[in-house]
Amino acid sequence: MTQSGGCLCGAVRYRVSGPPQATSLCHCASCRRATGGPSLAWVIFLEDKVEITQGELAIFESSPGVERGFCARCGTSLTYRRANRPGLFDVTTGSLDDPEAFPPGKEIWIEERLSWIAPNPALPQHAQFSTPAASQD
Repeated sequence: MTQSGGCLCGAVRYRVSGPPQATSLCHCASCRRATGGPSLAWVIFLEDKVEITQGELAIFESSPGVERGFCARCGTSLTYRRANRPGLFDVTTGSLDDPEAFPPGKEIWIEERLSWIAPNPALPQHAQFSTPAASQD
């Protein structure tokens, strides 16, 4: 399976292939601040299955060992990488051309969920980060 995605203005485009390693809905304060939303959905792929096909990501180190990629022109949040998860590369679900193809499989950082956001009873809830099987802590 191959999917494409990109930023709001179209300056940055990417392609992902293969099955996702995990899908999640993150409630951490860092994701909220990076996007301005109450939570953020992510799809995690093997790093070699993600290709930037147009433009270039601007990178911001939001905390030690964490890089967030975004479009320098329009500000769209696009990617996330952690040094302690080599080989994995997250893309924001909402930046995919077909976000419906990757519904969240779990909610993470629920201890930081805003009080007015109801949990999804159909999804496993994790107090903090839940590591995909392919990653290393």
